[in-house]
Amino acid sequence: MWGVLRGLAAAGLLLTAACGMRGPSPALKLDEPAYAKKPLASWTIPTPKPGAPTDTVVGEVRTHTVRERETLLDLARYYDLGFEELQEANPGVDPWVPPPGSVIVVPTRFVLPCCTYDGMVVNVPEMRMYYYRPGKQPGTTIVQTFPLGLGRNEFPTPTGVFHIKGKTVNPGWGVPEKIRLEHLRERGDGRSFIKGGDPDNPLGKYRFELDRSLYRIHGTNFPWGIGRQVSHGCAQLYPEDMAHLFPQVPVGTRVEFVYQTVKVGRDSGDTVVETHRDIYKKRGRTLEQARTTLKKEGLPADDVRLQQAVSTPDGVPREVHEGSRWPSWSEFWTKIF
Repeated sequence: MWGVLRGLAAAGLLLTAACGMRGPSPALKLDEPAYAKKPLASWTIPTPKPGAPTDTVVGEVRTHTVRERETLLDLARYYDLGFEELQEANPGVDPWVPPPGSVIVVPTRFVLPCCTYDGMVVNVPEMRMYYYRPGKQPGTTIVQTFPLGLGRNEFPTPTGVFHIKGKTVNPGWGVPEKIRLEHLRERGDGRSFIKGGDPDNPLGKYRFELDRSLYRIHGTNFPWGIGRQVSHGCAQLYPEDMAHLFPQVPVGTRVEFVYQTVKVGRDSGDTVVETHRDIYKKRGRTLEQARTTLKKEGLPADDVRLQQAVSTPDGVPREVHEGSRWPSWSEFWTKIF
């Protein structure tokens, strides 16, 4: 089937496939007001159940034609991606001066982490959060996903199950002594407390407190660090993402931090694999992980295509087995080009 479609594309008969993949309006200036109003996607899916043949892939890969003075930092934030997420999907593209008129891949298709679909799930190597809440219809779940800034190698973000025990607006920050000394050494700032609302406060405007841990989920005063390892272990979100989430998430919400460098899922009969860098060097042998996970989930895969998929840990989902369905336009466009 794909051979026929490639032939049609080469003949110029399917160029309308890109019509639904436009980026921001040419008149839109990418600045703080634009980020505050950026579209945030959500999907309503049948609630995944262990052992059931349920789809666990959401979104679609898109493209964007670069305009003058745009950077990958700007575009990552507008499309709600982390900086490294967008950079890894576009190897060789200058992140600061991408050529105007060039077309970049916007990797906004995601395999859901296995295997909890309730509350918040943070996949640490992916540097991304998934938030699940009940849909309007019984048996459905609403999914949203947000990029994160996480802990540097010397301050790794932990894994485990927690719950939100509190929510704070304009939290003050009691600077831990180790961090205070680091700030004093690096920039002469020896403050032990930074009040809420201060531009130097790294917690941003909103914060979720977790039980059983000193770690938090919060906004940031440095949005260009999202999608990178910049924190002392806490999870940071873009300010506009945190403002969107804060009123939605109730105290008591379950929060799970997992570490999945390989995710596998179903998408209308296809088997899809997504791989990420092992940022804290906790895993190894990605191919064996993928094979084991696919076997556990009972999902078929072509081993040659699987090897190709896991050899590129760029976070872009790839089909390793195709069902009998015809592809959507977005999938067709991604596969052809």
